[in-house]
Amino acid sequence: MKVTVFGIGYVGLVQAAVLAEVGHDVVCVDVDQNKVDNLKKGEIPIYEPGLTPLVKSNFDAGHLIFTTDAKAGVEHGELIFIAVGTPPDEDGSADLKYVLAVAETIATHMNNHKIIINKSTVPVGTADRVRATVSGKLDALSKTGEFDVVSNPEFLKEGAAVNDCMRPDRIILGTDSEHAEKKLRELYSPFNRNHDKVITMDIRSAELTKYAANCMLATKISFMNEIANLAEYFGADIEHVRHGIGSDPRIGYQFIYPGCGYGGSCFPKDVQALVRSANSVGYKARILESVEAVNYDQKEKLFEYIMRHFNNDVKGKTVALWGLSFKPNTDDMREASSRVLMERLWEAGAMVQAYDPEAMEETQRLYGDREDLRLMGTKEATLNGADFMAICTEWQMFRAPDFELIKTKLKEPLIFDGRNLFEPQRMAEYGLQYYAIGRGLSVKGKQ
Repeated sequence: MKVTVFGIGYVGLVQAAVLAEVGHDVVCVDVDQNKVDNLKKGEIPIYEPGLTPLVKSNFDAGHLIFTTDAKAGVEHGELIFIAVGTPPDEDGSADLKYVLAVAETIATHMNNHKIIINKSTVPVGTADRVRATVSGKLDALSKTGEFDVVSNPEFLKEGAAVNDCMRPDRIILGTDSEHAEKKLRELYSPFNRNHDKVITMDIRSAELTKYAANCMLATKISFMNEIANLAEYFGADIEHVRHGIGSDPRIGYQFIYPGCGYGGSCFPKDVQALVRSANSVGYKARILESVEAVNYDQKEKLFEYIMRHFNNDVKGKTVALWGLSFKPNTDDMREASSRVLMERLWEAGAMVQAYDPEAMEETQRLYGDREDLRLMGTKEATLNGADFMAICTEWQMFRAPDFELIKTKLKEPLIFDGRNLFEPQRMAEYGLQYYAIGRGLSVKGKQ
């Protein structure tokens, strides 16, 4: 099938590469000429396991084309995906200017029937605005044209996006058009062979489904972090609690790991956007407001532990920081907990020696050259001359380190673990003082 994807960001590039892999002819359109040129050279702008070979092989085979020529993109695609960014506006609501700009572009160049598919995460009612924008532009140009607008939200996890796209749990189609549904079922048929994963519904329900899914997962995380905070006061161990409640199949073990807060491009933005959408219709989303507030506070936890341990004075101290990306298997640092910790430490006069398997270039891009930041070549190198150690990201390579080396290298045998990677008893046996979320040494006081 002839497919065009507007926006070669995280979602657009993964979706385009996977559609090309199964045989569709895909044209990717972006306004960033430098990004397009780099992709043609095989330089992928994001780190995502499995994505680079997929893009390169399909580009070489001619199934995947990158261009800035919007007119050619519109003319090529019978199905046109809008996968541009919807960044938070000043009030936290989703900014739709890029989505609506693509809608205008499609209307400007379309000369036959088009199926316009909203892949971007957008507020409820966006499909109506896209439809009105296309119709308005066609009228302004004195053109006629038939088109359908579909909501087809993505459910990709960073670090597992290619697999999620190849083997989706569900394929949500929000449409009132039998023709559009038929075409999209054909498009997705290679991913729908084991059993029928397509769920059709009205457009507004599809738009809300995306936000509801991410907000539910964010709620589980913030709930668990709140229980972890209570565990510190009560002298309980949150890991025991996690096992206890996770064994209930109604709750399950997914997304109930306590830590130093969630980040990334989805959860923070989507919770805020749904809160603002609720406000716009006169509803106060109290649970979601609390989810956001708990997460905001949780990102301060490691710094609070550190300042309490050092009696509010870390000036001149050096921390060995393991993990910079907001989660493993990505170089994405948007809303990362590491950023909050580093910035607080810098404000307090501390030096950061950091290592991450993938996010070093992104850290350099964000912060540039600073006297109080050293990016080290290995996790072990961060320990040289460091007073203590902190962990912000649960990369696999951090799970079984050389504890004797850590103890020897650090000026003080001290670890602040924002992801609860180790057992407190084992750390005590190594002679390491260990602060983790909702466990042992982090207890503020028993009641």
